[in-house]
Amino acid sequence: MSQSPTSLRTVVAASFIGTAIEWYDFFLYGTAAALVFNKLFFPTVDPLTGTMAAFATYAVGFLARPLGGIVFGHYGDRLGRKSMLIVTLMLVGLSTFAIGLLPTYESIGIAAPILLVLLRFVQGFGVGGEWAGAVLMVVEHGAKSRRGYYASWVQSGSPVGLLLATVAFQSVAMLPEEQFLSWGWRIPFLLGIVLTGVGYFIRLKVIESPLFEEAMRAAPSERPPIVEVFRQHPRNVLLAMGARMAENAYFYFISVFGLSYATQQLKIPQAVMLNAIVLAAIVHTFATPLFGLLSDRIGRRPVYLGGALFMAAFAFPFFELLAMKSTAAVTFAVVFGLVGHAAMYGPQAAFLSELFGTRVRYTGASLGYQLAAPFSGGIAPLVATALLAFTANDPWPVAVYMIGLAAITIVAVSLAAETNRAELRG
Repeated sequence: MSQSPTSLRTVVAASFIGTAIEWYDFFLYGTAAALVFNKLFFPTVDPLTGTMAAFATYAVGFLARPLGGIVFGHYGDRLGRKSMLIVTLMLVGLSTFAIGLLPTYESIGIAAPILLVLLRFVQGFGVGGEWAGAVLMVVEHGAKSRRGYYASWVQSGSPVGLLLATVAFQSVAMLPEEQFLSWGWRIPFLLGIVLTGVGYFIRLKVIESPLFEEAMRAAPSERPPIVEVFRQHPRNVLLAMGARMAENAYFYFISVFGLSYATQQLKIPQAVMLNAIVLAAIVHTFATPLFGLLSDRIGRRPVYLGGALFMAAFAFPFFELLAMKSTAAVTFAVVFGLVGHAAMYGPQAAFLSELFGTRVRYTGASLGYQLAAPFSGGIAPLVATALLAFTANDPWPVAVYMIGLAAITIVAVSLAAETNRAELRG
């Protein structure tokens, strides 16, 4: 079942904009963790330990994502995709706004990082339920021959969110350091409430998934969706997790750990790294749909595998380019790193959705996508920073770690079935 081009474009636009807003909130925390949270919430330890502590709070959001995926997946498969998208958007937006109001360690002591962790958990919980809902609204509206392309535009909301978060932080980072640390860092978090309001009204206008409504008209399953997923699709959940390992981790290696490593260890100016991330996010935004379109033509697996192989080969060159410390080399490293990531990210939305039936698709896609997050992107900056400390700032173990994650993804995608012509009904 396919919708008219006009209604499908409306669904794609609404999912894209809402996803960009939610990822703006989520990535904002990563940028702040890399640049300022060690000074504001962990000022009593040395800078490297403070950075590790900040990345540990950052990882909490990833630990919350599987729980959010389970909860919102359950209700998304029972009550509908649209209502869950609105709830998750509000959760993420309000928690981000609250982070902007938090007192720092200097004001309330240990309560400050505790509150930071709690709000990060709420952020992650909301994001955990958002991805599958936004993707399924597009996948279940669209024609089989173009699913990869249209769903990849939802994926492009992620680099747009990164772009918005980086530009917002870049703007306030130009303030004198005293003002930036006292109040300037709060502004991007507080602005998130405006974006949340925009996303809320846009998502209200979207109609429910026709495939979901068709499935609900038939006799509903008596078992909870999560039971059905592990009963019918346990292998696909594991393969989806494996496919996510390199994709999720590499994004945060580049955008979060790379930012911290380059500015703190290599002493590359913040402006150089932030500008490189801005350019990379723009390129990533348009590269992602191109890889999604390619996956409609030649298959999800070849495109995904190409991205994973490229990222494995690029692990050592990435750090060698950063070590040159020239603006051109640094920009090249960040941009090409995220282009390689886009080759996995473009086909991913359709690929993971197509592994599950309509009645359990929200839960199944959420589980496969989110269960991998704590073990890949969630701990990647923390593990990489720890490896860096162990080797006195020599990044070679980090590159080996990156290659190991790519190997997991290569095996998982190789074992998965090709899905680009799969029938979604059932």
